[in-house]
Amino acid sequence: MNKKWEYYNADEEKINEISEKFNIDKLIARILVNRGITEDEKISVFLEPNRNNFYDPYLLNDMEIAVNRILKAMENKEKIIIYGDYDVDGITSTTVLKKFLEEREMEIGYYIPNRLNEGYGLNKDAIDKISNNEYNLLITVDCGISGIEEVEYLKSKNIEVIITDHHEPLEKLPNALAVIDPKRKDNKYPFNQLAGVGVVFKLIQALSMKLNLEEKEYLKYLDLVCVGTISDIVPLIDENRVIAKLGLKLVNVTKNIGLKSLLNSSGFKKIDANTISFGIAPKINACGRMGHEEEAIELLLSNNYVRVQTLTNNLNEYNKKRQDTEKSIFEEAIKKIDNEENNSVIVLGSENWHHGVIGIVASKITELYYKPTILLCFEDDIAKGSGRSIQGFDLHNALCLCSDYLEKYGGHEMAIGLSLKKENFESFKNKMQEIANEYKVNEITPIIYIDSQISNKNINIEFIKQLKLLEPFGEGNKVPLFIYKNLKIDSIRTLTEGKHLKLTLKDENTIIDGIGFNMGNIADDYLIGDKIDVIGYIEVNTFNGYDNIQINIKDIMKSI
Repeated sequence: MNKKWEYYNADEEKINEISEKFNIDKLIARILVNRGITEDEKISVFLEPNRNNFYDPYLLNDMEIAVNRILKAMENKEKIIIYGDYDVDGITSTTVLKKFLEEREMEIGYYIPNRLNEGYGLNKDAIDKISNNEYNLLITVDCGISGIEEVEYLKSKNIEVIITDHHEPLEKLPNALAVIDPKRKDNKYPFNQLAGVGVVFKLIQALSMKLNLEEKEYLKYLDLVCVGTISDIVPLIDENRVIAKLGLKLVNVTKNIGLKSLLNSSGFKKIDANTISFGIAPKINACGRMGHEEEAIELLLSNNYVRVQTLTNNLNEYNKKRQDTEKSIFEEAIKKIDNEENNSVIVLGSENWHHGVIGIVASKITELYYKPTILLCFEDDIAKGSGRSIQGFDLHNALCLCSDYLEKYGGHEMAIGLSLKKENFESFKNKMQEIANEYKVNEITPIIYIDSQISNKNINIEFIKQLKLLEPFGEGNKVPLFIYKNLKIDSIRTLTEGKHLKLTLKDENTIIDGIGFNMGNIADDYLIGDKIDVIGYIEVNTFNGYDNIQINIKDIMKSI
């Protein structure tokens, strides 16, 4: 697929000023400017965050109320239950709050809904189970902001509710004792992009301050807070960057034996944001996707080494099963797409698809075809599914225009969940096609933004070390991409049964390695001796004990 290459419009004077003031390479200064990080204080926090960069938790609405109610429960030895979610954010949120409160000698239960049977958020059947166990106070983590009816139902059972969440609220807030959510319309907290576990971290920070505890009593949980934050794909900027940067240091020496066991089984030699995103998150999420959410939280709560090893093995098996299921659905979906006309939006359904996995497959198909994709699983007379979009097409708004055909839907511009009656599937599909055509989705071209042009003068170990100042990379702080022009192909081949592209590239007398993951399909388009321009990220590849600088290629075109 053709992609558009564009440079950022950078202020050269500002780049020079930052480079001199902070004694950093001009390319690093350019990347900061490209990311909109230009104020001295923000640059300092970005490059060297520390524990003093956390905001006052009491700036969050209702924090004082929540803390006072929990302290009252502590004094009266009341039973508290935490109501969480089945993804990494929800599992780490529940673990952190439970461990912190139990260390204060409180009796803490927890409830994680089953993704396949209950779905996301508070539900009345779960509340009935909870009310039978004499809990006085329920605290939601990573959920609850839209549970208006469920909060009323909890109150009818004489259970008070504190909500901690980070999702967008509805026009009306639930009538809970306290609602802590930085996305509240009346929010005055300086940063509103915290993950659910980030909000929990602010709660235990506030409790620690009120109890006059040492900072280490809440900072020691930054390993799990970091894992939940990176896994939830919130922007790794501002306070999230402080959490991720400091938290990764603790992840490397974590005392949580469940997390340590997962890390050891991940196969990653270096622990960074990639390790969390690709080595840890998929395994924890696989538990929820495959209906075994209890084992994920048990792993992070357990202090039994034998049990932890068993649970780690189980998580690896669930993840393998998830991968196999995902592969099967992906292959079936591709066949369906090949048999259909070239539509602007992909809407597919099947009887046999696993609705805990189809969201991941929708993401992969969206990436492959660069089209909005909705996949649905038919269960009796209902179709349940997930959708993913592309920049420039608001998928949630499109669903609003199709609401006559839907039973339930939610989400945001780029990702949605939905359910509809099977009999409405074709009508819904046709309506989505009309909307996509109206918005000229087929004319939307993916754009790759280039941070700077480089040459063999820039590629050295010292520069790569300075690039590490910008880590961890993720949402909101993307890996910097560089363009390298007029490289001569010295060798070209594919790896992993044609899946990946491997090249050696020549710039005058310098040989540079290049790797293009999932780009093996274009190998036949290029020959040895061709002159090419590449866009990619500069990294060090360690193989057989040797360090080589290589370009992790994102796109290629023949030099003009």
